[in-house]
Amino acid sequence: MQIINIKSHLEIIKDVDIIKTIKISVLCIVLTFSFSFVANANYTSEEFQQSFFKIGYKGIYEALDENNKHFKQSIALPVQLPSITFTHGFGRFSNLDGESNDKLEINYLNKDVPQNHYKIFVQPVKYGLEFREDLIDQRLKTKDGNEALYSTKAVRDFNLLVFKKNEFQYILSVDKRISDKVTPELLVEIADSIS
Repeated sequence: MQIINIKSHLEIIKDVDIIKTIKISVLCIVLTFSFSFVANANYTSEEFQQSFFKIGYKGIYEALDENNKHFKQSIALPVQLPSITFTHGFGRFSNLDGESNDKLEINYLNKDVPQNHYKIFVQPVKYGLEFREDLIDQRLKTKDGNEALYSTKAVRDFNLLVFKKNEFQYILSVDKRISDKVTPELLVEIADSIS
């Protein structure tokens, strides 16, 4: 009888840990997305850049290098970008408690046009986010045959394309205000530019 109770208790703890991980990941995404709207359009380019450096961002390739060393595996980024203008690109590798919350975040912004905001999140598939069916708008295919999920509901101000490649989950996200320029099909094309 004791063994069954311990087993049930361990399963409950495991479920709680999964829920915590999902909540933390979604909170990180929402907070990071929200930050772009706080940016002051009157910033000089240097001030804008420094505001990101103060919260842990750095150059994209520096963050990518940290990520590759941590996971002991090279992560390929999409070669193609959305066809909108950006003034800045930043990266941040988050190495939080335990591997389940470790991820690479790439952020492209235009300091003068806040809606020109494009992000890439990359984390190991085994710690990737799961999406409920009601949050999925479309199921698309990448050229390598993997399924890509498109969601306009998972994050309030952003549309997401979620897919797996080379043992990593990628989340490409764009501001909803530019969804007429950055369509689900264009996001799949960007995903397909990863070699």
